[in-house]
Amino acid sequence: MTAAALPACLEPWEARPRDFRGHFARGGRRHVARRARRRWSLGFAALAAVALPAFASPGSWQQFSIADARSPEQTVLPMPFEQAGASFPGSAFYYLDAEEPVLRIGEGIHSDADDGVTGPGPVARALRIDNSGVDRSRALQCLTAAIYYEAASEPDAGQRAVAQVVLNRLAHPAYPKTVCGVVYQGSERSTGCQFSFTCDGSLARAPQRFFWQRAQDVARAALSGYVYAPVGLATHYHTVQVNPYWAPSLHYLSTIGAHRFYALSGPAGSASAFRFAYFGGEPLAAPHRHDDSAASAVANAALDPLAVQRAFEAATPIRPDTAVQPASAPATLVQAAVPAYASDVRERGGEALYRARNLPEAHGIRPEYANSGRWIGQPVQ
Repeated sequence: MTAAALPACLEPWEARPRDFRGHFARGGRRHVARRARRRWSLGFAALAAVALPAFASPGSWQQFSIADARSPEQTVLPMPFEQAGASFPGSAFYYLDAEEPVLRIGEGIHSDADDGVTGPGPVARALRIDNSGVDRSRALQCLTAAIYYEAASEPDAGQRAVAQVVLNRLAHPAYPKTVCGVVYQGSERSTGCQFSFTCDGSLARAPQRFFWQRAQDVARAALSGYVYAPVGLATHYHTVQVNPYWAPSLHYLSTIGAHRFYALSGPAGSASAFRFAYFGGEPLAAPHRHDDSAASAVANAALDPLAVQRAFEAATPIRPDTAVQPASAPATLVQAAVPAYASDVRERGGEALYRARNLPEAHGIRPEYANSGRWIGQPVQ
């Protein structure tokens, strides 16, 4: 139907289709203006809701103002390195929070049986093994094995204590004069070895590289002169899980890690009994050939700590100022007996190893000082 054919009473806009396009074209601008006025009204209402409390209470508004951050009531104290006279180039570094050190494996271990170190008394002297490469490599191998198989899971203090016990035995005349000799002493017997790992099958287990290198670092330091003072002159130790028969007769020093450390009592444990000197001659770094003979049993019995103490007590000279002499005996010093050396030390010369030889001749010495420094076998009447 065309527009000319429409009735005259109908307006032209009513003849248009009542769809969205026609409706939008007719009232689009007014609808947009109406929405804009509504948005402005809502905006002013929100602004009034925020602004009216501020005008009603100006004091409370100030405490939230940004300008109040610079108010004189709040003073910021300068850091020490920012103060005059208390700083220097790079001083801010010393005020940084230090990072917590990362503990290595074995560090931070604490034993419930730890009694604390109260002072061991006499302390060992440094022992440096700077002999030929063969002696040093064998000594390092044996001492590392002792530390690894005896205290692989111990903290550094426990491993250093075991190394010091080995060196203390080396310096004592009742034990061999080599590191490997001390470590593998008694290993020829099924029972009676001085260090249990040398005869209980522990050597059949291959060591783990990381723990072996850690024990080797401790051994290398000990052979280079490092002295672990907390164990003093200890020559014996045992784990806290056992209580050997000889423990009450020895001098207890301290508990370090999982081991309790002891020194020999009496003359055997005195500082004068130790000679921290190294002469070399390291044997093979391996256990001895199995031997259950009677001679081996006798040698093993002589290593008993109580037997060692008795031997030294019997060889101790009697002094007039410390003991009562019989009436018929002259008040003279008794010549000191030769200490009881181990079998391998006796084979190598015994007491002769400790005597000075080939010393340079001195000239121009006054007669009254000619014998200075020599042992007194019989005092001058």
